Amino acid sequence: MAVQPFFINGSWVTGQAGLERVIINPFDQQAIATVAEGDRTDARAAIRSAREAFQGADWEQLSPTERGQLLYQLGERIAAEKENLARLETLNTGKTYTESLWDMDDIAGIFRYYGGLADKHAGEIIASPNPHSQSRLEKEPVGVVGMICPWNYPLLQAAWKIAPALATGCTLVIKPSELTPLSTLEWTRLAEEAGFPKGVINTVTGPGSTVGAELAESLEVDMISFTGGVVTGKKIMQAAAGNVKKVALELGGKNPHILFEDGDWETAIDFILNGVFFHAGQICSAGTRVLVHASLHDRVVAHLESRIRNIRLGNGMEESTQMGPLISADQRQKVAHHVQRAIQEGAVLVCGGQQPDNDPKLEKGFFYLPTLLIGCRPDMRIVQEEIFGPVVHVEKFETEAEAVARANDTIYGLSGGFWSRDPDRISRVSKALRFGTVWVNDFNVYFTQAPWGGYKQSGLGRELGTTGMEEFQEIKHIYQNFNPQPLNWFGK
Repeated sequence: MAVQPFFINGSWVTGQAGLERVIINPFDQQAIATVAEGDRTDARAAIRSAREAFQGADWEQLSPTERGQLLYQLGERIAAEKENLARLETLNTGKTYTESLWDMDDIAGIFRYYGGLADKHAGEIIASPNPHSQSRLEKEPVGVVGMICPWNYPLLQAAWKIAPALATGCTLVIKPSELTPLSTLEWTRLAEEAGFPKGVINTVTGPGSTVGAELAESLEVDMISFTGGVVTGKKIMQAAAGNVKKVALELGGKNPHILFEDGDWETAIDFILNGVFFHAGQICSAGTRVLVHASLHDRVVAHLESRIRNIRLGNGMEESTQMGPLISADQRQKVAHHVQRAIQEGAVLVCGGQQPDNDPKLEKGFFYLPTLLIGCRPDMRIVQEEIFGPVVHVEKFETEAEAVARANDTIYGLSGGFWSRDPDRISRVSKALRFGTVWVNDFNVYFTQAPWGGYKQSGLGRELGTTGMEEFQEIKHIYQNFNPQPLNWFGK
């Protein structure tokens, strides 16, 4: 199996230390690729390349319109290659091929969208106290951006960072997850073919402890954009303090899904299931915490159990599969530990809660049965901590105030949703929930034009939309006096 290189300064390289990693399919643990891995030395080379490109004429002299055209053309290339990219994503992550195709359509649209915005972020004239002067604001690229990307949506969440950063004129060092680098490497090939100048895009595979740490610590990196866990995000903030670089963090969530007594609970069942079991629950916006009015609790639990027991597990490349495996044995063990501890603390297991044991097709994969728990208390760790697996727990509430208070009782603030037909309640609860995104009579809806990010320990900054583009810009104030007069102050 040939070793796949990574990309620095316009060249495909295998790294100075000769490190390699075998990439496996989480469905059957079969090797699907061998990739070269970089280390700190390679990361430093990529950073130098990005710095030289940022300061060089080839990239700087491109007009915003020309940058936009490159991005739009790259979006077209992604659309043309979406089947191949989706296949790589499914083989590498285990998610269903249908989900991966949706991702690729989104990614192509993201590059088209920011291609269209590239020449539409002009500065503005602001009021000046001197009538013979002009005061204007200019938006400029922040510089060299290090991007540390997650394993659950490898190329989609990379695109959330890459497209707006390139649209502003930044140069990049991209570190995909060491578990799921394949789609990002293939995207890099498409970007090379699209004609981006040498050094603008650098992709270095390798672990966070070396490549990621170098990006966070380097004085030559102007900004870090990271998606991942809270613990790692805090370490990145500490490392970034060395040169007070800008930091954008998306750190996950514990997302409540509230069903009020006046909501359409039968329709909500579909959205609850989609909110938890999409990509086997390995999604930062997963609605694992379902709060149901006491009058609906038993009916909702019965319907959820019936549907959950019929979720079809299998190979993501097979059309009949509804849910694939978790990413690794380690992740499966973490999920199992969450469930076991919850049961020990008093939760009631309704279904799932173990690995599948009666299907030889699944025995080699990192599968965990879709799981339903009830009887969880607000103080339980499973209620407070992100699970990142196919587990949903249902809690009762009696009043609107109780539901809102319990929903907000979390260190996270990424997203949440609720179901109601009452316009006054919709207005009250939408305002009261402390989350970056609130869905009403829907769940897990996000799109390129709308900002995405959270309150509290869910992170800093926003991705997507025009706001996501502004994250990669600095604001410069330029004041010009057209009629300077002597001040006659010092020495007079």
